[in-house]
Amino acid sequence: MRRAFTALLLLAAAAAAHAAAQVTAAPREIASEYRVTQSGITIGRVNESFVRTGDLYAITSVTRAEGALKLILDEEITLESAGRVQAGGLVPLTFGQRRTGKPDRDLKATFDWDQHVMRATYRGQRIEAALPERTQDRLSLMYQFMNYGAEAAERIQVSMSNGRKVELYTYRLVDEVKLATPAGEFRTLHYERVVAGAHEARAEVWLARDRFNFPVRVVFDDPKGLRLEQTLVALKTK
Repeated sequence: MRRAFTALLLLAAAAAAHAAAQVTAAPREIASEYRVTQSGITIGRVNESFVRTGDLYAITSVTRAEGALKLILDEEITLESAGRVQAGGLVPLTFGQRRTGKPDRDLKATFDWDQHVMRATYRGQRIEAALPERTQDRLSLMYQFMNYGAEAAERIQVSMSNGRKVELYTYRLVDEVKLATPAGEFRTLHYERVVAGAHEARAEVWLARDRFNFPVRVVFDDPKGLRLEQTLVALKTK
């Protein structure tokens, strides 16, 4: 279940980053809340904040277990991303992950763009990975295309890091639909991950076209049969 929570965030961010339509000017501060459900039952909640100060940004995402899941897994996962804002979007410099009561699972990654190397520490081990141009971490991806408009792409490839490795993900545009959520009704772009086989996790994401391509719904299907949905509950900007 812990893997499913973090995978849900990762896949949502991957699709959201590059699925851009014509958008209005992006806000400098965003506070959002999502409900996570399984078979219609609420099992978690995600609270995120994005703050831009000058040419710097900071993003924090906190996932908490709720309902019946909290009785068996009372855990809180915090993800943080920080870096620069440039003409082409966000340039992550650091990424971190913390779990309640499990300091041995803490992760800290830095992005060396001069050497094109990601360096990280996890469970006492040092990790290095090649850093392709325009690589994003799992949080910065969600906000990458807010600052300017672009036509919705039929097919998207993006390099993303979870702090331990960098992988290439592919998504395709399915359709454009109106979607009702607790936070309101949105005109959305619907994307899904392109997978090579049944061993890979599937994901779908719906992006609000008139709210700077913000993800309002995500569906995650684990190869083992676990299906999670993440739905926007509240969104505040300024």
